[in-house]
Amino acid sequence: MATTPSRTVKPPENKMGVQPVGRLLAGMAVPMMISMLVQALYNIVDSIFVARLSENALTAVSLAFPLQNLMIAVCAGTTVGMNALLSRSLGAKEQDKADQAANTGIFLAFCSFAVFCLIGVFFSHTFFRMQTDVAEIVNYGTIYGRVCLGCSIGLFCQFTFERLLQSTGRTHLSMCTQMLGALLNIALDPIFIFGLFGAPRLEVAGAAVATVIGQCCAAVAAFIMNIKCNPDIHLNIKKVRWHWNTVKNIYEIGLPSIIMQCVGSVMVFGINRIVIPFTTTAAAVFGAYFKLQSFIFMPVFGLNNGMVPIIAYNFGAKKPDRVKKTIKLAVCVAVCIMAVGFALFELVPGTLLSLFDASPDMLAIGKPALRIIGIHFPLAGFCIIAGSVCQAIGNPMYSLTVSVCRQLVVLLPAAWLLSRTGNLDLVWLAFPIAELMSLTLSSIFLRKTIKRADQIMAQPVKR
Repeated sequence: MATTPSRTVKPPENKMGVQPVGRLLAGMAVPMMISMLVQALYNIVDSIFVARLSENALTAVSLAFPLQNLMIAVCAGTTVGMNALLSRSLGAKEQDKADQAANTGIFLAFCSFAVFCLIGVFFSHTFFRMQTDVAEIVNYGTIYGRVCLGCSIGLFCQFTFERLLQSTGRTHLSMCTQMLGALLNIALDPIFIFGLFGAPRLEVAGAAVATVIGQCCAAVAAFIMNIKCNPDIHLNIKKVRWHWNTVKNIYEIGLPSIIMQCVGSVMVFGINRIVIPFTTTAAAVFGAYFKLQSFIFMPVFGLNNGMVPIIAYNFGAKKPDRVKKTIKLAVCVAVCIMAVGFALFELVPGTLLSLFDASPDMLAIGKPALRIIGIHFPLAGFCIIAGSVCQAIGNPMYSLTVSVCRQLVVLLPAAWLLSRTGNLDLVWLAFPIAELMSLTLSSIFLRKTIKRADQIMAQPVKR
């Protein structure tokens, strides 16, 4: 009896290797951009509600940003490495390696949570005392930090399971889970902050509780989506463990990303220390700026998240034309988005700050600050895409070098030197100054990365 040689049948090509690049990038990135916009919206809503309590409450949440950013850095960096390794393995038709990357990434999420839970519980108070001696700000911040970090299991699991969906091209599912978490957060914020509908009035702690609940619900939804709707990877609880070679490969790509975002935490901490001696209102302005700029940057990061799997997959599949088309299109879209942000910061800074119930002092400091900082936005759009291309193709040290030079070698020293003039407005000039350096290095490194990628992709495909 004749039998069908099923083992010789090739699996269908993933859409990332065959679909037209423009349509593919739109399909991958637009859902991520929408979900990132919603994420940015709930970040802003958090601060809008907290600002209704007092300026000190807003300042406390602003000063907590480096701690939260440190946690997000580990989340994002680990999942960037997992994503790139997984997508590259799928592109090279190495299913076992792809599955190993996914299961090991889940294990790393639990390990990361354990570390940050301890940091949040035991070191939050010390962290805020290092920045200010205003008792109310320290008390608000300590409570906020302990809840956000101590209950961060939802954040780490959400990041991991959503990135698994993204890495296989299911960004519309990832969008749904992100929007679920964000909308829950937005709905629960006023309830827990102000004690509505019979809930206890938790004030700043309420914002943290709402955030944690939203993250946990999104994590559960993303896990279910992977089990039910993601056949390209196979999750197995027995393989959710330490696997040295996979961990090594994940962090070869992801560690520079983690360090880059950690550098961002150091930068924010340093800027807060530089501006607080002028007035604590300056720290509130800087915090408001970060919430507002996230609304501009988040769509670019969503574009990034849609772009990276496409580049990694086609790099693994040795398709240089598709890699280059994706890069060019992503750069154009990113610069256009950032140009819109530049226009908003230049034309209506007072309107943006009024969202945070800004006092006259806050407006006086904030309007020139937003106009000066916003100058660097279009340049940043190119630099963000260039850095992610380097990571996706396997040159993460380039991105790390740019980030360290921008934020630690140029931005912080420039801000400190400009603060010596006694003019707070001049401090904000450090941002466009640093971005010019970033643009120069990013251009050089992107060119070198593409040249190296062309050489690798020109090699024959192994059969």
